[in-house]
Amino acid sequence: MLQIDNTILSFDIFEKKFVCDLDKCKGACCVHGDSGAPLDDEEVDALDRIFPEVKLFMRIEGVEAVEVQGTSVIDSDGDKVTPLVNGEECVYVVFENGVTKCAIEKAFEAGVITFQKPVSCHLYPIRITKYADFEALNYHEWDICSPALTCGKKTNVPLYVFLREPLVRKYGEAWYEKVKLASKEVAHFRNYSK
Repeated sequence: MLQIDNTILSFDIFEKKFVCDLDKCKGACCVHGDSGAPLDDEEVDALDRIFPEVKLFMRIEGVEAVEVQGTSVIDSDGDKVTPLVNGEECVYVVFENGVTKCAIEKAFEAGVITFQKPVSCHLYPIRITKYADFEALNYHEWDICSPALTCGKKTNVPLYVFLREPLVRKYGEAWYEKVKLASKEVAHFRNYSK
């Protein structure tokens, strides 16, 4: 683990090679799991506010689920998350040529809203755990992401590089510059310890 400002990053974030390969995984992380995407309080408010615009991009099943459950729910762990359709798929999922897309992001790309999508989705497979004085960033290992690991090894792209945009969105450019510097220290440490 390595500390940067008020964040603690696992070495996996520097060392895992990872590039999403949607042609292979089809966006399975949006349709499998026992809970929706984690949300913070501001995102819960944003989803309530933007739903009238986002529902124009959603599947009818998703719209109906939101009308019953709300734009967010509390899961079995007590966390705020996106609701599910059929107990599995995020309500905001749409399918294009067999690949999952996000209705929220589609509305954003169309210029209808300014909220891109929940940051937990944007950052996946990095998961954030909040503590009183810091946030811990860890790589979430899931077999559905094995094509991304293969693609990452092929292209030699570290996870923190692949997720540059959402990391900057969450923590800022100055923080990300520190991550880039830290990556050199991690590589040096790993090479030295061999």
